[in-house]
Amino acid sequence: MIGSTFAYAGFVLVVAGLALTVRPVARIGVRTRWRALVLAGSGALLGVASLAAPAFTSRVARPASRLDAVMPEWQFHEVHRRHIAAPPDRVFAAIRQVRADEITFFQTLTWMRRFGRPLPPGILNAGREPLIDVALAGGFVALAEDPPREIVIGLRIGRHVFAAMNFFVDGAVLRTETRVHAATVRARLAFGAYWLVIRAGSGILRRTWLRAIRRPSAATFSMAT
Repeated sequence: MIGSTFAYAGFVLVVAGLALTVRPVARIGVRTRWRALVLAGSGALLGVASLAAPAFTSRVARPASRLDAVMPEWQFHEVHRRHIAAPPDRVFAAIRQVRADEITFFQTLTWMRRFGRPLPPGILNAGREPLIDVALAGGFVALAEDPPREIVIGLRIGRHVFAAMNFFVDGAVLRTETRVHAATVRARLAFGAYWLVIRAGSGILRRTWLRAIRRPSAATFSMAT
């Protein structure tokens, strides 16, 4: 995503510029503190400009999953994969059974997302119930389920933004993909700013979620064999 590239580049320039105000380095062209401040300011402007970068719409050419069917168009997305040496039915069972407290950093990241506020039970304040069930009870809706291959859940965010996430078992590979569709330009700009903030944490959460699913799948398969 162009906006993310601009945003992270801007962040690097801001950090570098502020560091160079303490000790300018002539050999890289920053001979004075004033030039270091200009560098930091340029990074800040680049970050602001990233919010206005276009969020291009991607489309599925040929549906190959239930997620493709329910959300064929999107502007924001992320995909993560993990190899799991276990039969698909065991992996699918683990997808439905894994809890928030079994996912590394899940409680910490969701606590940060809600700014430490107490919230009703839901995806941002999950207890010891299976996380998919918690999500469905807390505002997400079940969009499709095709055992032992795929499950898709979704969430409406405001009036013009809809997010969908799946878990897809493809042989020995478990994939999770999140897609977000914003129906208006204003919604794309607003969600784009939010996406820049949460994307790193979102990626960590999904990778550790896949890891948590792998543990019981592989363990159960090992005991069965």
